[in-house]
Amino acid sequence: MSSKNVRADSLSLLLFTLRSGKLMAINLLKVSEIIPCPALTRLPESHPHVKGVATLRGAALSVIDLSRAIGERPLVDPDGGCLIVTDVSRSKQGLHVQAVSKIVHCLTTDIRPPPYGAGSKSFITGVTQVDGVLVQVLDIEKVIHAIAPAQIVVEPNALTAEETELLAAARILVVDDSQVALQQSLITLRNLGLDCHTARSAKEAIDVLLELQGSPAQINVVVSDIEMSEMDGYAFTRTLRETPDFNDLYVLLHTSLDSAMNSEKAQAAGANAVLTKFSSPELTKCLITAARAVQASHH
Repeated sequence: MSSKNVRADSLSLLLFTLRSGKLMAINLLKVSEIIPCPALTRLPESHPHVKGVATLRGAALSVIDLSRAIGERPLVDPDGGCLIVTDVSRSKQGLHVQAVSKIVHCLTTDIRPPPYGAGSKSFITGVTQVDGVLVQVLDIEKVIHAIAPAQIVVEPNALTAEETELLAAARILVVDDSQVALQQSLITLRNLGLDCHTARSAKEAIDVLLELQGSPAQINVVVSDIEMSEMDGYAFTRTLRETPDFNDLYVLLHTSLDSAMNSEKAQAAGANAVLTKFSSPELTKCLITAARAVQASHH
């Protein structure tokens, strides 16, 4: 196996613009609907990047002023534009944008990592070309986290002695191109007293696996994001399953998307389990299941 052998999956992107007119994109699977900007109620003491709350079919929906959230100039008409309603990491929110352009279909290999030096404040996970024009892919999880950081619930002494012993034998690699999501997973692992290796892409993960193969630190559990540029979690899992040295690794796909389709695609790719981000207790439960499966495979 080489990190140069990249499998490609198809991906649908929703293109939209802010005031500058430059094209941005969001994974279509993270979008539940697009609506004209409705009347908003401004809540006192809310985050400055939260424009207000809309009522959508009887339910409250927080609306993020995306221009302000990513450091762009405000929209020409603050009450115009439209809302991209996203369903990400177990919550819905509206993104106020200038206009929605179109839906395009591409391959995950067409999405390149952000340019080096883009900086940690950059709210993009990748870039691609559409009809010769550069398109930036939005890191919606980072936008949401900057406004409402996920609370990592720590349950002290929640593990049994047997579970603690099981987890101690797990050698885990966490793969995620979102620094925010990676940190959330690492906090959970550290609270469990676990060390792990990390990678920011599937290619980097393959290099880590090859480097540790045959050593005492050889990985036996992979926790991987699905929505990554160049090679996504499905293609990464298929690559592992087709490689003799790695085809018995326990693979947990960890995704901000929440749908039955992900479970089906994860199963078809060869993943052992799939989990929607982010719940520390549920991730802990999945890691215990993974460690138990690893132990069973060695008996």
